Amino acid sequence: MTIIRILRTTALTVFIAIVALAAVAMPASAAPRPTVVLVHGAFADSTSWDGVAAQLRGQGYQVVTPDNPLRGPAYDSAAIQRTLDTVEGPIVLVGHSYGGFVISNVHDPDVVSMVYVAAFAPAQGEFAQLALDPIRFPGSQLLPPALQVKMVEDQQGVAGRNLDAYVAPDYFHDVFAQDVDDATAAQMLAHQKSIAVVANLEPSAAPSWADTPTRYLVSAQDRVIPPSSQRFMAARMGAQTSELDASHASLVSHSGDVAAAIATAAG
Repeated sequence: MTIIRILRTTALTVFIAIVALAAVAMPASAAPRPTVVLVHGAFADSTSWDGVAAQLRGQGYQVVTPDNPLRGPAYDSAAIQRTLDTVEGPIVLVGHSYGGFVISNVHDPDVVSMVYVAAFAPAQGEFAQLALDPIRFPGSQLLPPALQVKMVEDQQGVAGRNLDAYVAPDYFHDVFAQDVDDATAAQMLAHQKSIAVVANLEPSAAPSWADTPTRYLVSAQDRVIPPSSQRFMAARMGAQTSELDASHASLVSHSGDVAAAIATAAG
């Protein structure tokens, strides 16, 4: 009986050792990669993210580029939320320009990180126009005659109409994207989407960046949102901040740098 007990004990010890070694050798299951959701801003559409999206997909990320209606922060953030509701797992939420205002009004527990690219990052009660205050932050060229308005069909407006702003074609390249070539500027202009004027006057709700890790990419040659305004917003957020020697359209002219920053935020 003693021999049998010894053999059983030895076998059990060997079995436990094998299990322990297997557990050590087995790699820990990797956390799922977040899905990257790219939100465009005013005077652009989702194609403005094409270069960034292609590079992130090449690195293995799932990328979603929803349409931003450009009707106002509350309406637009609800539209983006509907897209997020279709995504499983963690999310990195990215906004360019007015898209930053929109993502600041999205509150989704699956968003693990936010990236602002030459973007508005409002505090509660602020509206976008404050970030273009020429007294505090001089330098924006988004003024008439570069900035024009027109009446558009819009079911969100009064009697199915709304007053929208857009960048005049003769000024688009120089004001919005001075560091891209003529052909690229022409393509961007063809995809320009106007924004409801009231969107820039609607106050923000409590911003989601207040309790979410953030990164901010300042465009140092921006002629739309002055770099001084961008630095102010980034500092107020406590964001990890870096700068690109780029126009407002850095997501197009410096798509590789922007994609790299997003990949870093995705961890």
